[in-house]
Amino acid sequence: MTIRVLLADDQTLLRATFRILIDSCDDMTVVAEAADGHEAVAATREHRPDVVVMDIRMPGTDGLAATAAICGDRELATTRVLILTTFEIDEYVAQALRVGASGFLGKDVEADGLLTAIRTVASGEALLSPTATRALITRFLATPEPTAAPTTTPAALDTLTIREREVMTLVAEGFSNQDIASKLVISPLTARTHVHRAMNKLDARDRAQLVVIAYQSGLLPARPPA
Repeated sequence: MTIRVLLADDQTLLRATFRILIDSCDDMTVVAEAADGHEAVAATREHRPDVVVMDIRMPGTDGLAATAAICGDRELATTRVLILTTFEIDEYVAQALRVGASGFLGKDVEADGLLTAIRTVASGEALLSPTATRALITRFLATPEPTAAPTTTPAALDTLTIREREVMTLVAEGFSNQDIASKLVISPLTARTHVHRAMNKLDARDRAQLVVIAYQSGLLPARPPA
């Protein structure tokens, strides 16, 4: 299966470089480009890419607003957004994860890192390093914004089985399916099944959103900075 990618960045040279790199791979292709968030949303609705590589800071409609529009559109439920940012950890990235982005990369990413990230996000996995995830949770994700809509309530977790809660907790702590399988003495396939059932019950787009829900619902308390 060919992964269809949309590039959204106001830097023409960067888009051209990424296009050459992505199109050189047998398993992925660039289907469209956008120079701002407005174009990104329109192009996503037209081309239905598997992954949108989204610069978070663009003139006019920025990447945050575009991500919210894409992830909030049920007709684009299969499209994943990979945030591209100069700063690995900042409030804009946290807000993008809140509205459904699947992960983020620094703009200084190497070629192999970009390609791996696209494949990871396209497969439905989250692209969140444990260190960055902990920092985001501590600084932003576990603290609701004063003007934000209500987050997932603890009552929503009542739909989960005891095992699904246990698995979701481990996901939120940054463990992979293989790690979860080892800890719970189950197969990686069983671990993956529990993760996907939790995602379906909580209407989470992917693991990244499952992490956000775990903390905002109170399943896990935010830890103070080390």
